[in-house]
Amino acid sequence: MRLPGRYDGVARPIVTYGSDPVLHRPCAPVTAFDRGLRHLLLDMFASMEAADGVGLAANQIGVDARIFVIDCPDAAGEDVVGYVVNPTLTLLEAVDGEPAEEVTEEGCLSVPGPYAELARAFRARVDGVDVNGDPVHIEATGMAARCLQHEVDHLEGIVYVDRLPEEERDRLLAEAAGPAGDLPA
Repeated sequence: MRLPGRYDGVARPIVTYGSDPVLHRPCAPVTAFDRGLRHLLLDMFASMEAADGVGLAANQIGVDARIFVIDCPDAAGEDVVGYVVNPTLTLLEAVDGEPAEEVTEEGCLSVPGPYAELARAFRARVDGVDVNGDPVHIEATGMAARCLQHEVDHLEGIVYVDRLPEEERDRLLAEAAGPAGDLPA
């Protein structure tokens, strides 16, 4: 479905927790830097926007590829917009009195609805490549740093609820499924 909006791509359905094995295993490295990759990126941005998200990993739309997109504010309220192919995450040291980590609510498009408090590093950096295979990086603080960590987790087959105690994870997955129980666990 093509949507009018900030991103020129086709919004694809979001894969929910337990519904597709691609969400629960490490993604394959991207090796083809071609037109298909460019289209995937556009579709990922459009899918993220259509779902009202701040980040999206390729496996969240059913694609087994190490790539994510982000459009999320940092600790200063500045929008961090970009993407990284084949990312590597580095948690960075706090500077000038920043906290080393921040505990705040986190949610996920693949677990629609509930949020849970989760500790994440306050400052993070992701290094990888762009659609041409040229080196890129994104360094961020606050919510954008949380988003970088969240999306790289997805590419490793980890959904944020997997980092929670089992009882809390089960409660959140039940809440996401709703009364019909249509979210597989």
